[in-house]
Amino acid sequence: MASIFPSRRVRRTPFSSGVEAAGVEGYTVYNHMLLPTVFESLQADCVHLKQHVQVWDVACERQVSIKGPDALRLMKLISPRDMDRMADDQCYYVPTVDHRGGMLNDPVAVKLAADHYWLSLADGDLLQFALGIAIARGFDVEIEEPDVSPLAVQGPKADDLMARVFGDAVRDIRFFRYKRLAFQGVELVVARSGWSKQGGFEIYVEGSELGMPLWNALFAAGEDLNVRAGCPNNIERVESGLLSYGNDMTRENTPYECGLGKFCNSPEDYIGKAALAEQAKNGPARQIRALVIGGDIPPCQDAWPLLADGRRVGQVGSAIHSPEFGVNVAIGMVDRSHWAPGSTMEVETPDGMRPVTVREGFWR
Repeated sequence: MASIFPSRRVRRTPFSSGVEAAGVEGYTVYNHMLLPTVFESLQADCVHLKQHVQVWDVACERQVSIKGPDALRLMKLISPRDMDRMADDQCYYVPTVDHRGGMLNDPVAVKLAADHYWLSLADGDLLQFALGIAIARGFDVEIEEPDVSPLAVQGPKADDLMARVFGDAVRDIRFFRYKRLAFQGVELVVARSGWSKQGGFEIYVEGSELGMPLWNALFAAGEDLNVRAGCPNNIERVESGLLSYGNDMTRENTPYECGLGKFCNSPEDYIGKAALAEQAKNGPARQIRALVIGGDIPPCQDAWPLLADGRRVGQVGSAIHSPEFGVNVAIGMVDRSHWAPGSTMEVETPDGMRPVTVREGFWR
C-alpha cells in the first residue's frame, strides 16, 4: 500500500507521536494535515467508541482566528446564522456559502470575546476567503491560523475521563458550549462537541508543546476506563447522519439542500443571501436523505448515481455496512420526486446496481 509522506505541506500534528505509538493503521489528509482513519479496524474501532472512550487527534480541524473591531461585521458577512444571538460561551455551527449560495465549508464558530472568534474548519481553505473579504471591505481585523490543535475525547465514558483531568466542572458544560479549564497552568477552551453522536468533548489545545503532555495525561487517567486512541469513524458517522464536506456536500450544494436551512436565519445581508432567497421561500429541489442499500457494496470512494426508471434522481455520497444495524447505511442527495420515506431507487456502484430505500431518518 502506498504511504503518505509528511512534509511542510502535509503536516504532522502535536499528537502524532502518540498516534503512532498507539498503532495507527491509516491516514488521510485533511486541511493539509494528517488525520488518522483507523487503528484496529473500522468495525472494532466503532464498537469500542460506542462502549468506552477514545482520544482523537483532530488537530486537522484548523482554526481561522478573526480578531479586531470589525470581527463581528466580518462574521455576519460570511455566516448565514444570526450572530447577534450567540452567547459568550457558545459554539455555533455556521455553514458558509459563496455568492451563488454554494457551500464553501461548514465550520464551528467559537466566540472567544466580542471582538474575537475562531472558525474550526472542515476540509477547505476558508482563511483565504475570509481574508479576501476583509481586505476588499477594508475591515479592521486580524485573520490568521493560530497554534491551536483540537483533541477530542469521545464515547459514553468521556465525562468520567475528562473530569479526572480537568475536574468536575466539565460535567456542567452544555452541548455546543465551552468553559476555559486549566491544564498545567494554561487555560484551554473545552467544548462539549465532537464528530460523533456518542457524547464527548473537544479540547482546543493552544500551544503545540502541550499536545503530548495532555495526550499522556488522558491515557494515564483513563486506563481503567479502557481508553484507546481513536479517530472519526465512518460507520458511526454515517449511522448518525453527520455530514462530511467534500463527500456528502460540496460547493454545488446549498445549505437548504444539505438540510441546514435552520442555520440560515440571519437578518443581515450575508454573502449568498440573495441567491438563496428562492430556496428559503419554497425549499430545495433536492436534499440529503438517509438511505439503505441492499446487497454487498464496495468502498464508496466516489459519488454513486441514484437512478429511477433509467433517470438520474440524485447520488450517494457516503455508504458503508453497519454491523450493529445489519444493513448498508448511506447518505444521499435525492431529488424531491424520490426523497419521501419508503421511496425506492437503484444505485450504480462499481460492482453493479443495488436497490435503495429512503429511510424516515438516520439511525442515531
